[in-house]
Amino acid sequence: MAAPRSRGETVLARPSHPPLPSLRCCLLSGGASRRMGRDKALLPHPEGGTWLERQLRLLAGLGAPVSLLSGWPAHLERAAALAPGLGGNLELLQEPQPPQGPLVALSRLMEAQPEQRLLLCPVDMPALTAHDLEELLDAASAAPGAIWIAAAERPQPLLGLYPSDAPHRQSLQAALAQGERGLQRWLAGEVVHSLALPAATLANLNTPDDLNRWSEGVRSRPDCSASR
Repeated sequence: MAAPRSRGETVLARPSHPPLPSLRCCLLSGGASRRMGRDKALLPHPEGGTWLERQLRLLAGLGAPVSLLSGWPAHLERAAALAPGLGGNLELLQEPQPPQGPLVALSRLMEAQPEQRLLLCPVDMPALTAHDLEELLDAASAAPGAIWIAAAERPQPLLGLYPSDAPHRQSLQAALAQGERGLQRWLAGEVVHSLALPAATLANLNTPDDLNRWSEGVRSRPDCSASR
């Protein structure tokens, strides 16, 4: 039993940490798929549905609202049809054509959803798992004001947690105003932490050869699944 406090004794309050900004999951699906030769987002996924539908389900499983940014009507139509199964908490954002790259896409998301934590995810990482996303979110909670990106052999900034607070929005807008369009170059001037994740789950599939190698690997697994 703790000893009773004497009269007049000062009790120091434990420091409290401010609550984390709300999380929003953001799927990027605006690329032209030129190297693949067909729309990557509409390729069939071993878990069922298309890559687009699978990634939307994966992100919705985190329990946060989801935004889809795409300039392709077929993507937005499929996502709209899937929305009721995701709890209806899906925002569809039309990206102007032609695509202007991930830095401009990130700016649009930050302006649409300010003062939040934006979990950026690309449509063409079909081996990504919920465990990977949860690891990234857990790591980022240690420094919530910084940008966190995934990395394997090299950084993968299209999978990352980006605060959409005023300083980051202003920095990004200033870079765009100066003609910058490179996400990596903008990140070089920001506070960025990286989290190492398995290279296999971060595989970006850009060509038919990439797709064939990944598909062969999936078929060789006992459960024939891309999940762990």
